[in-house]
Amino acid sequence: MARSCSTICLPADKDTYSDVVADPARFRAWLGQAFRACPELFPEGFAQGYRLKDGRASTRAGGRLRRIRLTATGASVSVRPSFLLPYRVGTTSDAQGPLFLRAFGVPFWALARVFGESPMYWYRPEVSLGRNSIAGTTVRRADLPEHLLADEHHQTRDGDKNYIATTVGEGCCLGAALAPTANADDLAAAYGVFRQEAQDIQEGYQPETVGVDGWASTHQAWRALFPGVVLLRCFLHGWLNIRSRGKLSESFTELSRRVGEAFRAPDRRCFAQRLRRPAEWARRAGLSAWLLEQVEKLCGRSKEYGVAYRHPGGHRTSNMLDRVMRSMSRYFEDGQHLHGSPAACGRHLRAWALLQNFRPWGPEAVRANDGWRSPAERLNAHRYSDDWLQNLQVSASLGGYRR
Repeated sequence: MARSCSTICLPADKDTYSDVVADPARFRAWLGQAFRACPELFPEGFAQGYRLKDGRASTRAGGRLRRIRLTATGASVSVRPSFLLPYRVGTTSDAQGPLFLRAFGVPFWALARVFGESPMYWYRPEVSLGRNSIAGTTVRRADLPEHLLADEHHQTRDGDKNYIATTVGEGCCLGAALAPTANADDLAAAYGVFRQEAQDIQEGYQPETVGVDGWASTHQAWRALFPGVVLLRCFLHGWLNIRSRGKLSESFTELSRRVGEAFRAPDRRCFAQRLRRPAEWARRAGLSAWLLEQVEKLCGRSKEYGVAYRHPGGHRTSNMLDRVMRSMSRYFEDGQHLHGSPAACGRHLRAWALLQNFRPWGPEAVRANDGWRSPAERLNAHRYSDDWLQNLQVSASLGGYRR
């Protein structure tokens, strides 16, 4: 679980910030300009006024910070420029390269060999990202998605199987929390982290649909957290179950064509009609007993799969989720899985989620997404800084929390 934060992080370059931080009048003017441009980065009550708390600017590790006291609440808040890392352990110019490589699972010892310092030196700034709200940091200038996808990634922690309850929307990982078992109570607690962070952004948030596989505990967890949500069963999971062994059959090509034709049906009625045909054809085609059983099982779920037609925008397949989870799987496989306490592992996987959302795409993906360079930029249709790590730092102002 992330925790609230009392630090405002604002976009600033080093030269401009060094000029204004030592002059109270210029500092106030700079804060006012930033508030008018990005009010979402400031705490409630800022517009009612504040006063500079420190008699002088504090200096450590090459960075100068000031604190303010809010008139409305009396709360004290620090102001940090985006080029400084939390606790002033370094600058984003030093860390953006190593953390970009960490998003792809490059080990800490390799970073230390290339960039200097020690493996733990690079471990700390990555894991510190896990203190921020995933949903709150990612969704800054957009509405929370109405249509989500959810599944559990199986991952070992010190040799024991754990489950990462993963929530995805609009191509971004919006929730990732560790569950010790796959029972409904543990999954509800893990997915509940996403609910808490989402409702901090939007009070009373309720997704319209969630795309899931057939695991009963996942269904129970989401219904307990969001009683009104519609669960859409993933068509892809049913087909992949057939393809796992069915691709060895001589009739697989024809079966694949018929199932694909059903999936592309324009409406629910047409879908139900088309999905009956593969089962009728399979009974005459002399398929193996196992394959025939799987085809009839898929075709027998037409009512479950057809629910998606009532909810335009809902996810009929888990492709978006699978892309995120493939990256997650490679990351933790390359890191030799999870080690340490549940709290430490939880921060680690939350840090991965934010790196996944903010690290830059390759050139081809940027061109295909109208110039937006990461999932978070595309979702918000905005970036605070051209430096991807500064963009992440600013988005994590106040830990990503609104209240």
